Amino acid sequence: MILAHIPSSLRRLGTVGLVALLVAACAVPTNPPTSTPTVEPTIPPAAPAYTLAPTPGTCPTAAPAAMAAGSTATVTMTTNFGTIVIKVDASLGPIAAGTFVALASCGYYNNILFHRVVPGFVIQAGDGQYGRLPNINPDKMGQGGPTWTITDDKVTTPYKRGTLAMANTGNANSASSQFFIVLSDSSWTSTTPTTYSIFGNVTSGLDVVDKIAAVPLGGEPADANSPQTMPIQPVVITGTTVATP
Repeated sequence: MILAHIPSSLRRLGTVGLVALLVAACAVPTNPPTSTPTVEPTIPPAAPAYTLAPTPGTCPTAAPAAMAAGSTATVTMTTNFGTIVIKVDASLGPIAAGTFVALASCGYYNNILFHRVVPGFVIQAGDGQYGRLPNINPDKMGQGGPTWTITDDKVTTPYKRGTLAMANTGNANSASSQFFIVLSDSSWTSTTPTTYSIFGNVTSGLDVVDKIAAVPLGGEPADANSPQTMPIQPVVITGTTVATP
């Protein structure tokens, strides 16, 4: 899921890209800044070999428990563009933090695509229902996730570069597995919604985040209400590991 207010606009891509626009079921705010990262696109080798998807029965079948007060965890997320290290902090949003760690621990994010890229604003992933290679559904990617949703955490800190937060449909308590990473301190303006539960920050690998943000986009019509946000080449989460102090 992602932030809301962008009309759904999914189109089938060729076999190289296979990435779809986030839809109304999970959308991001619609007012990104005009500036874009200066990082040149990095075209990696062909998508890496697929790891196993989560073993049935190992991932949560209901909303996970909140992370204990004062707890933190380090999630190391590998992608075909490099490694991103994330500090998950219960003090930022215990419910979202507990959910992200539970899903990362069980392998839920293995082989999932970053299906939405808005340069200068956010990158988004986490649709394990329709966005997991090799069995993606380009027509629905960005709409899926677990059968359960979580209660929103109160947002008490600004959305800044490297912030991780849960995407939602625009409705209260509608987040589940989809998350986004904020690209710029100026991404959030006075009119951007602040209803996305924050749960962590990137501590290493912002250069990788910037490389992902600079991938070529296209495949769907671009207009004032629906900018092109589909990566033409696959950006894949190849695995996650979780460590606690």
